[in-house]
Amino acid sequence: MRKVLMLLGLCLGLSGCSDNEVGDVSLGMFTLKDIKLNTLVDPLIPGVTCHVASIEANLSLSDPSDSAISCRQTGEITAAMIEKIDKSLSGEVVFKKSKSVFFKSMKIRRIYDPANQTLMYLSYSTKETSGSFKHSLSTVPLWGTAAYQESPVVQK
Repeated sequence: MRKVLMLLGLCLGLSGCSDNEVGDVSLGMFTLKDIKLNTLVDPLIPGVTCHVASIEANLSLSDPSDSAISCRQTGEITAAMIEKIDKSLSGEVVFKKSKSVFFKSMKIRRIYDPANQTLMYLSYSTKETSGSFKHSLSTVPLWGTAAYQESPVVQK
């Protein structure tokens, strides 16, 4: 039993280590919860960087579902990059992080809005909490990039 507890503690400790963590804010002396700030570069559109804030509860089997996301253009975005992405209405998952041993995760999904030539990044929890699926949205317009088209072709 002792070995199992040590292994569980080690796994929980390692889950807090992240090479994309850029900030860690304590929520106070009497809590084990922190707000972790992570950076994510879109794998197909490296000119977009998202910053995600989420609460992590050390020594807990489940992290809170709340998160916030803010994405910005931080480099070149080309038409060739836009051609490679999933343009369906549901888009595609570009990041996934486990938030619980009970099948809850936080996902970030990229969805393309061709009518407004905008990339939308949706951060959401896959498990209902207090009657709600927690989510947050950020957008990156293509205006001013090499991917922007004067007369966009709108898919329906």
